[in-house]
Amino acid sequence: MDPVTPCGWRRSSKSTPGRDCVEVAELSNVIGVRDSKYPEGGHLARASKAFKKLV
Repeated sequence: MDPVTPCGWRRSSKSTPGRDCVEVAELSNVIGVRDSKYPEGGHLARASKAFKKLV
């Protein structure tokens, strides 16, 4: 099962159509990140603690 499927994907309110942007989804202890222009291209899923270290 895809660990971020049950969640809604979100992007920054500052993003504009056609620009480089990522979307994130949160599910308990997992954060998913994907390309907003190519959402069907897959995503990265990381533990919440690891994601917080990344950003």
